Amino acid sequence: MKEKVLLAFSGGLDTSFCAKYLTEEKGYELYTAIANTGGFSAEELKAVEERAYKLGATKHFTLDVTEEYYEKSIKYMVYGNVLRNGTYPISVSSERIFQAIAIINCAKEIGADYVAHGSTGAGNDQVRFDLTFEVLAPNIKILTPTRDMVLTREYEINYLKDHGYEADFKKMEYSINKGLWGTSIGGKETLKSDQTLPEEAYPSQMTATGTETLTIEFEKGEIAAVNGEKFENKVSAIQKIEEIAAKYAIGRDMHIGDTIIGIKGRVGFEAAAPMIIINAHKMLEKHTLTKWQQYWKDQLGNWYGMFLHESQYLEPVMRDMEAFLQSSQENVTGKVIVNLAPYRYVLVGVDSPFDLMKTDFGEYGEVNKAWTADDVKGFTKILGNQMKIYHNVQKRNGKE
Repeated sequence: MKEKVLLAFSGGLDTSFCAKYLTEEKGYELYTAIANTGGFSAEELKAVEERAYKLGATKHFTLDVTEEYYEKSIKYMVYGNVLRNGTYPISVSSERIFQAIAIINCAKEIGADYVAHGSTGAGNDQVRFDLTFEVLAPNIKILTPTRDMVLTREYEINYLKDHGYEADFKKMEYSINKGLWGTSIGGKETLKSDQTLPEEAYPSQMTATGTETLTIEFEKGEIAAVNGEKFENKVSAIQKIEEIAAKYAIGRDMHIGDTIIGIKGRVGFEAAAPMIIINAHKMLEKHTLTKWQQYWKDQLGNWYGMFLHESQYLEPVMRDMEAFLQSSQENVTGKVIVNLAPYRYVLVGVDSPFDLMKTDFGEYGEVNKAWTADDVKGFTKILGNQMKIYHNVQKRNGKE
């Protein structure tokens, strides 16, 4: 009997090459699986399935993990206002873990001897897939033809052509990874420090030219309504915001960061909904959280995002950080008003019953109601004692 291999299959160039290579060159019985994290339509998933069978798959599996991805990752990334290097909503970084979990569980169910993926040897994904596979199924061996053979995209395209596989290879010039939490785009321009992606490389194009007001209502940190429309299903709420904002070409940027393997990396991305949601949520928190809640949330959010990016999702400390982030959202309820325009958006303001500006203590820069002028004079004198003592000692010792 042939040995059985399950290939994580997106239908892109790398995984298409792997499918053909593993069957024709290595003689494995090929099974393929795509783990959808919200980036594929029903039509696209059907096309991926057809491509898998065309490339020699015995059986193809479509695994939908979108809801799990939201509940176990996106929710906490919003709570933590997670932006890698202050820029990137770690779209691919976070979804890869859940794709890997789904793939390895499928491999165990079908009794696969091997599990394979199409990651190269120069990026983060190889670590994310390998580490997850090794932790959850150490007895299943891992195959990575693209990485092991150090292949170029040109080589893979020529190999597929030589083996009679027809596809739109022009589209394959860019590596596009689309999910619920954004789309990453890699190409020849992202390999250079002084270049950026051309307009046509982005999957979403600008079709709206005017302006529009978007309102997002949060309840305990989660989206409850969009433009007054209530959403029980949070995935649908994110998709609704994306539908509204993507036509303005909002959320495009270039992420430059440190990879898990130690080199610098660049990737383009578009993430209209994630960028608006995170920044709207952050503004609401500024109104509803105390100074120290915000401070410690910033620290934990940064660590949470870094660990998620560097494939540490299965580390138990992540559950501890999630508990803290969840607790911090008790009063993060209210409406955020956003103005949309081509290539940009403006956060207008918030309306919340927990707004800490709406108090009887005073109005900043205008009126004080809970203290007197003498109270402030005394407070300031005591507050300055430490600095006064320091400078007095410095002067006494001829330092000033």
